[in-house]
Amino acid sequence: MFGSVGVVLTEDEARQTMGLRIDAAVAHWWERRPWEGASPAAVAHAVTARVAELVAAAGRPMPGAVEAVARCRHEGLAVGVCSGSYAVVIEAALKRLGIGGDVTAWHSAEWEAAGKPHPAAFLSTAAKMGVAPVACLAVEDSFNGAIAAKAARMRVVVVPEPSAAGAPAWGFCDAELDSLDQLDLALLRAFGA
Repeated sequence: MFGSVGVVLTEDEARQTMGLRIDAAVAHWWERRPWEGASPAAVAHAVTARVAELVAAAGRPMPGAVEAVARCRHEGLAVGVCSGSYAVVIEAALKRLGIGGDVTAWHSAEWEAAGKPHPAAFLSTAAKMGVAPVACLAVEDSFNGAIAAKAARMRVVVVPEPSAAGAPAWGFCDAELDSLDQLDLALLRAFGA
């Protein structure tokens, strides 16, 4: 979508906005490489619509994600989804993965004044679940998301993409996993779940 307005991003550049709400990601690139034609709001809308379409048609979970949700539900734990993605994308993902019935509550940062790394979306998700933030274990894949969860006073397990694994920047997280397959009962119990 950025390419359609003449903004070509490398993989490393695209990672700079990972975990940000789409309007913030678009604003980031608009400030650095303003384009002619489509407004930032139109680009954000187009990106959101395309992502929802792709997720609905061919979205795949991170390895171990569906099993981790099932494991948590089997243990009687509330499961929440807190995303910087807009509601249409979250709904497409829950439907595609067939886990909507296993999710106690979900919340989009779209409905907050500020997206991640601000903690508001995590605080709202915890409230919807009826769980105190300090009793939550957040599982994140982005730096901005992990910062937001920690700022909400949650314990944070990060499962970064392979290129970011082992980075010192994850030092504030409570645990770093290679895969959601590692989110097993022993780890859940170690965090008091």
